[in-house]
Amino acid sequence: MGILSPINRLARRVANLTEGGAKDLRLTEASGWAEAFGRNTASGKTVNLENSLQLSAVWACINRTSQTVSSLPLKLYVKEKDGSRSPYDGRLSSILSKTPNQDQTPLEFWEGNVGLLLSKGNAYSEIVRTGREVSELLPMEGIVRPVRTEGGVLQFEQHVSGKRRILSRDQVFHLKGFGFGGDEGLSAIRYGAQTMGASIAAEDSAARLFANGMQMSGILQSDQILKAEQRKQISEMMAQYTGSDKAGKLMVLEAGLKYQSVTMNPEDAQMLETRRFNVEDICRWFGIPPIVIGHAAEGQTMWGTGVEQILLSWLNLGLNPLLKRIEQRINKQLIAPSGLTNVYAEFNREGMLQMDSTAKAAFLSQMVNNGIYSRDEARETVNRQRRGGAADELMAQTAMAPLGSLGQPEG
Repeated sequence: MGILSPINRLARRVANLTEGGAKDLRLTEASGWAEAFGRNTASGKTVNLENSLQLSAVWACINRTSQTVSSLPLKLYVKEKDGSRSPYDGRLSSILSKTPNQDQTPLEFWEGNVGLLLSKGNAYSEIVRTGREVSELLPMEGIVRPVRTEGGVLQFEQHVSGKRRILSRDQVFHLKGFGFGGDEGLSAIRYGAQTMGASIAAEDSAARLFANGMQMSGILQSDQILKAEQRKQISEMMAQYTGSDKAGKLMVLEAGLKYQSVTMNPEDAQMLETRRFNVEDICRWFGIPPIVIGHAAEGQTMWGTGVEQILLSWLNLGLNPLLKRIEQRINKQLIAPSGLTNVYAEFNREGMLQMDSTAKAAFLSQMVNNGIYSRDEARETVNRQRRGGAADELMAQTAMAPLGSLGQPEG
């Protein structure tokens, strides 16, 4: 489980060569080498998943989205002949919402899958079946990729622990991210490598700036030509004044030496502005508004109706397509092969209202007053016991009535 380091992955793939698996790692296999070493960028930084996650914006985008999706209730429903639906309580429902495998909770399973989907563009899980029924979903480690046989049949190739496995289409639950119709989704980190590389370079520059006490190297002047030994002694002396912990320390110069500092604060060098833009640029790659990860644009507050509309836009344009992508893949790969033609998966979007009591109360009130939910169904939504009887009937308010019926008895 977890994300293997690029060096470990490379070592395992190279081990395949020594074991006679020379076909596992070819020089023309650009994707394999890129996944192992990362991608070079114009900033001079090599970008891979691990060092991208060291950027707070990348971590927050993946973390916030994957945690939100994994915390939503996922249920299976049976489509009845009259158009209504009822909960499906079969084994697959338990696997998806209670225990996907022996080691993970459903939140951990979907959190990991969504995290990989956002970062790598693909998430793979091995499907363990008992007959036609799914009995377990196991996250696949190492390097996994879809391949086509000469006859065009889709298979999956896995490289892990120095071994190479080939699995059939029916053995792999494959979540694909945004793409152009191919067998693989596109990786935001792969195609956003230039943005990530620039951000890593900016973070490194800021760190070095702090290490030097927020000062650039100054100019040490002398009216004499210094010998090599003297230059070495001066460098050792100046090292005593380098570092943020030595900021403000009194410097003593002799022998006619004069020090002229060259000050540069981050704003003068547009360091802060560059880092601010990098956060917003990274958010574009992951399709998440900066406000969601705690970054407010200049002049924007973290509160207000404008922020509320931004969050609603993210739910509709960002999260909903992601939820539909997962639902349809479950229907296609897990439900359909089991012969459950009238069963389908659906995330409960209302779960996103759980933390907003005002919005949830207004929503349930509207649903009950307009005869869409019964009072018992509303009670069940907030984890209250059903009352039965009239509480389970659909009702609607009748505040308005035709003038001709006023004063007449009901009947």
